[in-house]
Amino acid sequence: MKLVIQIPAYNEETTLPQTLRDLPRSLSGVDRIEVLVIDDGSTDRTAEVAREAGADHVVRLKQNQGLATAFTVGLETALRLGADIIVNTDADNQYRGEDIARLIQPILEGQADIVVGDRGVAVLEHFSPIKRLLQKWGSWVVAHAAGIPIPDATSGFRAFTREAALRLTVLGDYTYTLETLIQAGARKMRVVYVPVRTNPQTRPSRLIRSIPSFLALSAVTIVRFYTMYRPLRVFTAIGSLLIVGGVALGIRFLYFYFQSRGAGHVQSLILAAILTIVGFQVCLIGLIADLTQMNRKMLEEILYRVRKRDLDRVGEEERKIPKEM
Repeated sequence: MKLVIQIPAYNEETTLPQTLRDLPRSLSGVDRIEVLVIDDGSTDRTAEVAREAGADHVVRLKQNQGLATAFTVGLETALRLGADIIVNTDADNQYRGEDIARLIQPILEGQADIVVGDRGVAVLEHFSPIKRLLQKWGSWVVAHAAGIPIPDATSGFRAFTREAALRLTVLGDYTYTLETLIQAGARKMRVVYVPVRTNPQTRPSRLIRSIPSFLALSAVTIVRFYTMYRPLRVFTAIGSLLIVGGVALGIRFLYFYFQSRGAGHVQSLILAAILTIVGFQVCLIGLIADLTQMNRKMLEEILYRVRKRDLDRVGEEERKIPKEM
């Protein structure tokens, strides 16, 4: 059983050494542990510090491409390294390395495909009251979008089985946390949450530069990927609302018509017709989107089989990590 701990990092030369020192080098049920650092185009000495601090593998991206891309590169690299379990943690030492044992336990016991560390966002001391509220509200929204219980949607402390990592496809460029949970729910993966502890904050979050931008980007991410994986439900709901509005206006017109006052309410009849027609069109778009989703599922299955076949062909002598990407 091989565990690869991947750490996406961007300008983390100060915090990375402590993060690496806290990582376990042996765990019960794991034969081998390797540490992988993905340097996301840092302008400081992040890559050099990672090597000096004991990272087994360092992948350097030529320019900063964002957390989602660095995470995806980490998954692909860990799979090429032959990882049976992949743990993702942050470079800013937010999470405690000793909790990795707790994080991977459900996978070792065969109870989970993905395990997420639950920070207890409702009571975290270094979160402001509004941030705690937003984290709770966001987790509730993502839980409904994914169809699975989610107490901490934005936690980046996660463990994946090899099979789960092969099936995940991160398409967004903002963050992977919300998208992967919605994907996991749509693909009926077993997602388990375990309580984890956090260290004192070392720096302000780079992902949440301001509350309005965080809300806007998160909302766009949730709507986009929920629509992608459940298009019929989304378009049918929108279309039904339009049809109901059209029918209501039609009934209103008929009421006045039978009261011999219909001449003054022709606008209601026109609007009712427009809303009803558009509503039916939206429902038809939902059917087409649902058919497209079936094609996407087949493409995802093909991609999974191709990735799995390619990785199965990779021998130990070919598992060399590129120095730059």
